[in-house]
Amino acid sequence: MKIQRLEATDPDFDDRLARLLDRGGEQGEAVAGAVRRILADVRARGDAALLDYCRRFDGHAPDDAAGLEVPATRLARALEGIDPDRRQALEDAAERLRSYAGHQRMQSWTFTDGDGNVLGQQVTALDRVGIYVPGGKAAYPSSVLMNAVPARVAGVGEIVMCVPTPGGALNELVLAAAAVAGVDRVFTLGGAQAVAAMAFGTGAVPAVDKIVGPGNAWVAEAKRQVYGVVGIDMIAGPSEILVVCDGATDPDWIAMDLFAQAEHDEQAQAILVSPDAGFLDRVAESASRLLAEMPRADIIRASLGERGALVHVRDLEQAAALVNRIAPEHLELSLAEPEAFAAKVRHAGAIFMGRHVAEALGDYCAGPNHVLPTSRTARFSSPLGVYDFQKRSSVIRCSPRGAERLGRVAATLARAEGLEAHARSAEYRCTGKREGE
Repeated sequence: MKIQRLEATDPDFDDRLARLLDRGGEQGEAVAGAVRRILADVRARGDAALLDYCRRFDGHAPDDAAGLEVPATRLARALEGIDPDRRQALEDAAERLRSYAGHQRMQSWTFTDGDGNVLGQQVTALDRVGIYVPGGKAAYPSSVLMNAVPARVAGVGEIVMCVPTPGGALNELVLAAAAVAGVDRVFTLGGAQAVAAMAFGTGAVPAVDKIVGPGNAWVAEAKRQVYGVVGIDMIAGPSEILVVCDGATDPDWIAMDLFAQAEHDEQAQAILVSPDAGFLDRVAESASRLLAEMPRADIIRASLGERGALVHVRDLEQAAALVNRIAPEHLELSLAEPEAFAAKVRHAGAIFMGRHVAEALGDYCAGPNHVLPTSRTARFSSPLGVYDFQKRSSVIRCSPRGAERLGRVAATLARAEGLEAHARSAEYRCTGKREGE
């Protein structure tokens, strides 16, 4: 198996790293144009467009738009019918997610200042959200839980879910996960057309206030284009992991951690950073030996060959600087003292601390969300959480004394900006001020 090696001290390292991290491509504008046409078509033709796209992209369509919705009884039947161990795993994972999400819930608050003015923040949940669950190269019941559970904890009024069903085949685990997570309505829709349906609403699919969840390039582009009509969580790119290891972890463990990201798809990215060059060699050997055991070996080989890297750094200080430059979605610190290293990390979606936590635990059941910022966006964004399904309204109530004091300040500033009506509006609440004065 071929994985490129990079030396952080080489003169051309910055250029090679930049090329490795570059997620641009010539298909970008082509995808954007095609998505724009799909969005416009769904907005104009509604359910008729959805049925046409189902036939075209999924190879099936119901007789009418009402058939796009999966009945609630079907979700319950899926939950009853799956393997008991899998049901228990779904329920255990959901409970851990609920417990973690409960700590994220924002509360309303107020305080009273010295003039008796009451200031604060009122927190309310969104009315309706849409979650997109991928269904292409693999089925992802974990994504159902990760998107729906925090929305439910936040108090969202209605949760609508769209999932593609190529060939018309429903995935029982995905439906069961929807039942466990408390999803209200499920539609068999995928791609940009699903995003359009949730953003604009059609006869069958209700319009939502926010769309969350990962998807392919078409889904990501559709979310980008509908932002403003609805809210979105983030523009998610291919999955990625950066592992920092001091060389003392079993190389088979690390090789499999890299595989765990690479098997998502050919565009996924897995990078290992270590100050121990010999350890990089041992991980490469492990990867070559273990690859034959992987059912998705071809995808792993393509991902690691095109997007993966083994990076030799001078020391852990240089490794920390590299972490903050890359701002990875998943950061695995397979180190003797991960806390000391983590204190230097400013940019990462999720940080996995120590030798015994596989990133895969975060994908399924650790508790924190697996919907994370990718493509260096961890520099300015955060994991999906309860706060993404709540919004804040400012609260202002003035006492007579407060209206007097604040009114004079506001009037002075308003006139400095040339806004006389603003100034008078504020002054009318001041003692002794009358219209025209």
